[in-house]
Amino acid sequence: MHIIVVSLNHHTAPVEVREKFVFAEDKLDQALNELKQTKSILEGVIVSTCNRMEIYAVVDRLYMCGHYLREFMERWFDIPRSEFSKYLHIHEDSRAIEHLFKVTCGLDSMIIGETQILGQVRDAFLLAQREKTTGTLFNMLFKQAVTLAKRAHTETAINDNPVSVSYAAVELGKRIFSSYRNRNVMIIGAGKMSELTVKHLRADGAGKVVVANRTLARAQELTERLEGIACTLDEVGHMLVEQEIDIIITSTGSQGYVLTREQTEAAMKRRSNKPLFMIDIAVPRDLDPEIAELNNVFLYDIDDLQAIVDSNLASRMHEAEKIAVMIQGEMEAFQQWYRTLGVSPVIRALQMKAAAIHQETMESMLKKLPDLDEHEIKVIRKLSKSIANQILHDPILRIKELAAERRGEDAIKLFTQVFALEEGLANNDASEVNTILEKSPAAETVEKPGRSTLPVFTRTPVCP
Repeated sequence: MHIIVVSLNHHTAPVEVREKFVFAEDKLDQALNELKQTKSILEGVIVSTCNRMEIYAVVDRLYMCGHYLREFMERWFDIPRSEFSKYLHIHEDSRAIEHLFKVTCGLDSMIIGETQILGQVRDAFLLAQREKTTGTLFNMLFKQAVTLAKRAHTETAINDNPVSVSYAAVELGKRIFSSYRNRNVMIIGAGKMSELTVKHLRADGAGKVVVANRTLARAQELTERLEGIACTLDEVGHMLVEQEIDIIITSTGSQGYVLTREQTEAAMKRRSNKPLFMIDIAVPRDLDPEIAELNNVFLYDIDDLQAIVDSNLASRMHEAEKIAVMIQGEMEAFQQWYRTLGVSPVIRALQMKAAAIHQETMESMLKKLPDLDEHEIKVIRKLSKSIANQILHDPILRIKELAAERRGEDAIKLFTQVFALEEGLANNDASEVNTILEKSPAAETVEKPGRSTLPVFTRTPVCP
């Protein structure tokens, strides 16, 4: 088995490409189940955010896995692979594990060290669990990733300086106007990102804050807590004029534009072409890109925030190095645990072989000693079984220790040959082996796996 991730993110693709590959939240369960039905996919998790679309998968072979996943994307998004293949990054085995750990800790985000991605990865994993598209490997790996990220944010100072997409959007507005005092701002959307934006605006002394949302009640809930004016999306054009809005910052989950060129143009005529600055931090974008062609309208999208983000990240880079060290330790821990999975069927085969030998020996003895009574048979059976178990104890303990080391695969192979277990392993059907894996105590560990083993992630990538 191998772990891979197919990623399309802010490092690999511009916003006009990323917005085409967003999984609608209300259809993610359907997407997961379709992914699980894809050839060679054994387990799957989909992470879909404003800056990334990532498909994590456990596959039974690396060869052709990229083809099958691109085929899934073609079907789901109805976009030919020729239009998106060049924007994809595919990570395999160790690189895939490292990538997940970096993503969950916020080291792969536009905003280094941001915490929102942790919740997004956790929610993606929990949904996949509910849909039963995860198994032994991902149940361990994603729990470990979430635990690691929590520890990274607790044990380092990476969050000491406020740097987030909403913060960067507010900072961009300050660069335009130098100050928010006496400036009127409209926030479109009333989600978590919008709430953070309003808080930053209030901290910077913004004058009037208008919150527009598809659901008026949600906008009112936000404005009651943060002192603002609520309205619906249908009222945006009217409020632009009536409230003399200077800046619009928008972040909704809409699948279409919430403000078109025609709507904006009509509002600008009623404003006597007073300058309007618009910052779109949503993916897919909320604002029609053609709005930028209007006079006195200045439109920025999420990719325009990168320069501001870069200038605020220097203080976080030292803490990111500490987290990188933590990631390497957790990768080793996962690989050690993974290798121990490979030894479980071998131990089971040895135990079954010993049990078969014991049973044959007892049957032979009873034929040769037919006069033994039930009590004598019971005592002999118990003592002989104890002898067999004691003889097996040290070899089993030793192979568990050897399997956790770097050359564990070779140790397991030699152990199998020494005890002639090849036939026993071949006779174990898949369901029996899977049962052994599922009952592994490590598979239920949430906080930290034991320092623990199957063929580990060392082979050359071949996924096309």
